[in-house]
Formats: sequence, C-alpha cells, structure tokens
Amino acid sequence: MKTTFSPKLTLGVSAAAMTVALAAPAFAGPTYTNDNGGSVTWYGQLNPTLQYYDDGAEDFTRLLDNSASNSRLGFTITQPFGENTLKFNFETALSLRASDGVNQNDQGDITDWQRTDIRKVDLSYETARYGTFSIGQGSMAADGVTGIDLSGTGLGASVAVADSAGGYFFRDSTGALTGIEVADAFATFDGSRRGRIRYDSPSFNGFSVATSYGEDILTEDADTTQYDLALNYANDSVGDFKVEGGLAVNWTERGGSADRQDIIASVGALHKPTGLSVALATGSRDTDGTNVDGSYGYIKLGYTTNLIAAGSTSVSLDYYDGSDMITAGDSAESIGVAAVQKFDDLNLEAYVAYRQYSYDDTSATSFQDGDAVLLGARWKF
Repeated sequence: MKTTFSPKLTLGVSAAAMTVALAAPAFAGPTYTNDNGGSVTWYGQLNPTLQYYDDGAEDFTRLLDNSASNSRLGFTITQPFGENTLKFNFETALSLRASDGVNQNDQGDITDWQRTDIRKVDLSYETARYGTFSIGQGSMAADGVTGIDLSGTGLGASVAVADSAGGYFFRDSTGALTGIEVADAFATFDGSRRGRIRYDSPSFNGFSVATSYGEDILTEDADTTQYDLALNYANDSVGDFKVEGGLAVNWTERGGSADRQDIIASVGALHKPTGLSVALATGSRDTDGTNVDGSYGYIKLGYTTNLIAAGSTSVSLDYYDGSDMITAGDSAESIGVAAVQKFDDLNLEAYVAYRQYSYDDTSATSFQDGDAVLLGARWKF
C-alpha cells in the first residue's frame, strides 16, 4: 500500500466557490398543521462534492453528488391518535451524478431520475406500548447496521468506503484498465431498502429488536426476496460514554441464482468529556450455505471538539481490510482520513476527505493503488 499522496490540482478556489454558493440563509422545511395535531413537513438536502481521483496512470476531477448522503427531497405527514402516531413518509433521491457512479470511461448524466431513486413510500404506526409497524418502500431491519459511527465524519469517511469513488476501475502495472471496480472489492453487506413489512419493538434498557420481510419492487424484472432480523442497542449514558451497536442477519432469495446469507455488525462509542470516539464494523457473506463469499473488518478513530463558535469540528482516521470479495484469496485494503466542520446556523457541514484503495488477488496481475479526495458541503433544509 502506498503511504504518500501528492494531489495534482489546487482545490482551494473551488472549495471557496462551493461554500459561498451554499452559504445561503438556513431555513427549516415548511410545516403545515391541522386542528387535530397533525402536520405535514417538507425537507431535503443538497450535498455537492468535488471529487479528485488518481488511478496510478491518470487523474480525474469532477463535480458530483456525494453518495455517502445523496441529495434528496421528501415530506412527512404525521397524525397523532392519543398516545400513538400514524406517519407517512415519501422521499426520493434527486439522482444527480454520484461520486460512486463515474469511472475512467463514463462520467454519466448530470441527472437521470428513475423509479429506483425512490427511497421511501412508507406508512408506519408508532405505538407507545407495542412498538412500530411499517409497510411500504423503506429500510429493511438490517439497513444501516454496519454504519453505526459517532465520530461526526460520516460525510467524508465511513465503513462504506466505496462511496468516495466506487465506480472507478483498478489499473494493472502496465497502466491498462482491469475489469475490477473499486466497489466490487469493498463491500459492506449492509441492509437495503425494499417494499416490505417491518416491525420494531419498544426499547428495553437500550435494546430493541427489528425484523422485516420484503421484495425488490422498484427494479424491473427483479426476482429478489429478503427477510432479516436485527438487534440494536443505544445508550447515551454508559458512564461518560455514549454507545450504540447493532447485529443483523439478512437472508436473500434470488430467482435463478443461489441464495445467500449476510451477517453484519457494528458498534460505536463516544467518550463525551474528551470527544474521542471509536467505531468497529464487520460482515461476511455465505452463498447457499456452501462457502464464504467475502468478509471484512473496519475500524475508525475519531475526535470532535469546538474549535470555532460556528459549530463542532470532527476528524477521523479509518482502516478497512477485506478478503475473498471477488475471487478466493483476494485482499482489499483502504485507509482514509476526514475532517468535517459544522456551521449550525446555516444547517451546513463542510468536509474534506482522502482515501486510498489497494487490491490484490492470486493471479499474476499487479494492481495499482487508487487515491480519492472529496471536498464538499451538505446543506439541509
């Protein structure tokens, strides 16, 4: 793995221009209420990022949408019924050109909305005593279980390391493009969003259980059925620590292909007096009960402090180590550093991140490392 990095472009002017463009007065999404305590709230976010990628032979600079938290728009309708609440949530990605959707040969369309960009069409009934019941397009129980992280730098660095530049191909030692994309080698096996029914239990001493059953209803001719079970934990006061964790098992039945089972977990801890944090994640995939088709471990160390009055400053260092993702015996490593500055009055988070990708397999091919830099800002409204 390379240990040095020398960017070949000046990012400062573009960063300043992007920040100024986004630094409009902040406002919350409009909310409309009725006489019975119900409400309709609109919300959204924009998350443009300047991406620089060096594949060892060429470099590319593009203005994209950050796949770690893409630009989106949605609304929530809420109506209380005594101690219970009925909610409807619609949310769609804006389908702007994504940081993990471009490569050396194709920079994609600026926007290309399709129905698979619909994130949520979800009806839920939250009860005070019996938990929450949900139906519609939305998160399966295992969705997000690998991404528990209290560092505050998720916009620039997370276990989903392929978000920064997952569409690019690795080059071999001669400079030729291989058929292996970064995203192929750096999976998380995290849960997904599906048309599903879901149940979330109440919390008992910080522990809760979720389960769901769903199908891919947005992809044409898809024949995919999933069901999963997740155990979650959240506690803001474990001594001086805030602790969150999750463990999930996800089963996928694929028409015409072998079934598979994913086991995933992550945990995050924040020491509140010092701002120091750690996040750990792991996952493995078993196809048809016959073999492990990929496994990985991930660790992140973070630090959050208040350097300026505008908002908190967070920095992190992380490392991903995967194996058997594409072929038996292969290995994938990534190291990343990130910084995020919050501007609370503007609902704005500015970030800069660097990530390096390394891949190797048992063939005679030698793969060059890839380097990615993201510079951007997320504005919520």
